[in-house]
Amino acid sequence: MFCSTCGTTITPGLSFCNRCGASLKEPIESTVRTGAIIAFLIAITIIGIGGLGIMLGGAVTLKRDASLGEDVVGMFMFFTFFILSLTEFFLVRQLSKLIGGTQAKRVSPPIPTAMPHELHAAQARGLPEAMPSVTENTTRTLEYLRNEPPR
Repeated sequence: MFCSTCGTTITPGLSFCNRCGASLKEPIESTVRTGAIIAFLIAITIIGIGGLGIMLGGAVTLKRDASLGEDVVGMFMFFTFFILSLTEFFLVRQLSKLIGGTQAKRVSPPIPTAMPHELHAAQARGLPEAMPSVTENTTRTLEYLRNEPPR
């Protein structure tokens, strides 16, 4: 029997490869939680339709019965839509996590480590060149000219 990841010979009865550590058991089929997915889809639909109904019905009620101005009704609609959108976003996010969790996780093959006989000698490095001074090549500008009278 051979490891499907690294190809080494394996003793029968092992759960993991001795060399690379890959699992030798056949992947277990994960059950799809269709009940939870359907519940999320129903919740997204009902909250979306109900939220829009509350937003529009509340706006009409505030305008007609409470006799509020258009600016207050507009703010009510804006905040209701914002809360509704935020709720829908998080529900869709949870749904995508639920659906993504049912997919089989891919096992990436481990990076082969260097064996002792594969190591190479370290290369000798020289010291880096020193940084030049800030005041280097500036002494000419700091000296007085010979023709200039002393100060």
